[in-house]
Amino acid sequence: MTEVSEKAAPRVAVIDDEPIVGREVKRGLEKNRYIVETFLNGESALKRMERASFDLVLCDLKLPGLSGMDILKAIKSRYPKVEVIIFTAYSSVDSAIKAIQAGAFHYVTKPVKMTELRVLASRALDKVNLLKETEALKEALFSKNRQTGNIIGHSPGMQEVFRLIDKVSALNCNVLIQGESGTGKEMIAQALHFRGSRRDKPFTSFNCGGFTEELIANELFGHEKGAFTGATTTKIGLFETAHSGTVFLDEIAEMPFSMQVKLLRFVEERALLRVGGVKPIKVDIRLIAASNQDLKEAVKKQKFREDLYYRLNVVLINLPPLRSRKDDLPLLVRHFIAKYNQAFSKEVTGISPETLDILMKYPFPGNVRELENIIERAVALTDETTITPQDLPSDLQGLLISNLAGQTWPSLEEKEREYIRQVLIQTNFKKGETADILGIPRTTLWRKIKRFGLA
Repeated sequence: MTEVSEKAAPRVAVIDDEPIVGREVKRGLEKNRYIVETFLNGESALKRMERASFDLVLCDLKLPGLSGMDILKAIKSRYPKVEVIIFTAYSSVDSAIKAIQAGAFHYVTKPVKMTELRVLASRALDKVNLLKETEALKEALFSKNRQTGNIIGHSPGMQEVFRLIDKVSALNCNVLIQGESGTGKEMIAQALHFRGSRRDKPFTSFNCGGFTEELIANELFGHEKGAFTGATTTKIGLFETAHSGTVFLDEIAEMPFSMQVKLLRFVEERALLRVGGVKPIKVDIRLIAASNQDLKEAVKKQKFREDLYYRLNVVLINLPPLRSRKDDLPLLVRHFIAKYNQAFSKEVTGISPETLDILMKYPFPGNVRELENIIERAVALTDETTITPQDLPSDLQGLLISNLAGQTWPSLEEKEREYIRQVLIQTNFKKGETADILGIPRTTLWRKIKRFGLA
């Protein structure tokens, strides 16, 4: 076994009301260079865990006060990364199996065999270390993503997006961003701007949807005094105010066809005419456009000008929908919990496995924006430290019910067969001892062995 340095030595808690058991286990595990503390009851162990962290807890099922199952549930609720190994007697193997179903790593029958316990402890700590390494990697990615405008993701699709941002941000070429609503197109545009040479200059955004050609021209190009009724002063348009900076045109596919002609002329010449003006005004800006539609298809359907499409599409960045990057979902959830903990002065520490499972199975038509809304609502409404299915919108809670309904449940006969099989294994198939543990006559046991095919 690889030796562990004192600085990185795993910390182990042993909870058993028999002092001699605690001493023997402590002595045995310290040979593996573990730091071991012993406790006679669960209350004192949990109190200690509030002040000191542990990687592994070894706990007897039968204890005065809090039972081993109570301690297991408390640890998994408060410290989900801590692994738990249960001590149990032969007669309580069924309870130990229930403990595993509740989150225990494994169980060891008494009297404890140190060779077996060392192997199990090593396996449990390997799992803990792997989780720590994974978390460290995620934190590194999270830190890198903070430098990319708080864009979260380590999936292959998002890594390609980050690669393009790194390559393109220093250039002044036009960029087209395509992605469904809620995927974060404006955040990508901001990342391109703030990582580039224009970072100290203005970043201006404009949504092209729902406006007439006249209004768009007025907003982008501005107008001269007296250009139309009510134009009592000269107005500077967005393109002028963003001089030396970046202009982000969102939902470019919604721009009226006739207005696309004027935009094309500006893109080609980088000069504009204010509404009512006669003198061209040169403007130095970087142009980033975005669309939730496939502009190439829009060109084929003659809903978008082909020449403008190619002018805007010098570099294309495709943002994947959330349903195709579900590996990023836990990282996004963690980010939004932290964000709204701060906003609402809450202390939500995480999300329960069943709640995360619901989110993993949900298609998210509204993408990351919808996920953020769900987590914001959950953090705001929950009274617990962990987000549970009850904190989700009712339509998502229905997914839990449908998931349960679709499961195949074992029959009582199957459960009985498995229970008898486990006891037989633990007793090395000694029929008399097995019958005593089960509390049934030996003849009944023989019939059940034959019935269940366990001979």
